[in-house]
Amino acid sequence: MSAKPRVAIHKFASCSGCQLAFVNMGAELIELTKLVDIAHMAEVGHVLSEDEDMDIAFVEGSITTPHDVERLKKIREHSRFLITMGACATSGGIQALRNNADTAEWMRSVYAKPEFIHSLSSSGAIANYVKVDFELWGCPVSVRQMLAAVRAFLFGVTPPNLREKVCQECKRRGNNCILVTQGAACMGPVTRTGCGALCPSFGAPCYTCYGPAENINVGSFGRRLMGLGLSQEQVLRKFASINNAAPAFSDAAKLFCSEPWMEE
Repeated sequence: MSAKPRVAIHKFASCSGCQLAFVNMGAELIELTKLVDIAHMAEVGHVLSEDEDMDIAFVEGSITTPHDVERLKKIREHSRFLITMGACATSGGIQALRNNADTAEWMRSVYAKPEFIHSLSSSGAIANYVKVDFELWGCPVSVRQMLAAVRAFLFGVTPPNLREKVCQECKRRGNNCILVTQGAACMGPVTRTGCGALCPSFGAPCYTCYGPAENINVGSFGRRLMGLGLSQEQVLRKFASINNAAPAFSDAAKLFCSEPWMEE
């Protein structure tokens, strides 16, 4: 009987929430282990050298230090497929807000001896440094999408890249639109689906944890939010959040930084 494909889960700068999503699969995790051998996952105590060859490497977290870059390149070299999981790995995460600041000045103000801190001036997505075979968005990542990605790669096909809007998920679930009915600043019209419209289903506005959807018009949507009473700065902050460094949201933040953007 042939050995099962080997899977590794690697962590960089992150909160470990996507790894915890793996751990919290429950019965689905047992089903996954029937298909693959989870050979490396420090979160649960399985630690191997990053020189070990893997069939699939999941990477959580953003790149923030020179050492991260070295590690990542080694992981890529020894992995047949590399999949980023979560907002940090796919777009730089909430920590990418540092990209808009003077990192050197920030370190001088925080650390007594900043010369001992070896850090990059930005927090970058994994794809900025190595080839990525597939991206799983979310904060945290969807367990359903992780399992689907593994199964797809094991069968030699590329998983579907779902980029439709959360609004479409709401319609399938029969949710009333809280942006229309409550005047809530819901980001569903510009956010990709994957969460199952979790927050709107409980009456809470979407807050972009799955990153930008396809074909979004940030200028028009920003005008709609300002029509609900949000200030220009509040609209900017809606985009400058978990996936702030994703190009579509980064461009939106720059747009709403301009003064004045809209007539009073």
